[in-house]
Amino acid sequence: MTRQELVGKTGSVTMRVRGGELPGEVRVVVAGIPHYYIAYCNRPVPTGTPVIVVNARGARQIDVEPWGEPGADAERVASPTEAM
Repeated sequence: MTRQELVGKTGSVTMRVRGGELPGEVRVVVAGIPHYYIAYCNRPVPTGTPVIVVNARGARQIDVEPWGEPGADAERVASPTEAM
């Protein structure tokens, strides 16, 4: 897998990413095969958190950011029919 192919893939944290230069471990499934990478993020990321790969450093090291469904953090707004 090339570095460019890895960027944009999603995975999950298997060992807490401690933040900054203190890495953790992330599992990314590629073509049905799980791969494990040393992962870095600017902030701590707990085990089980979905992440997206934003950079491949090489030597099985990647930079990640927490990832979720678009709008998952937004507050839900009731539709006009629900407000009645």
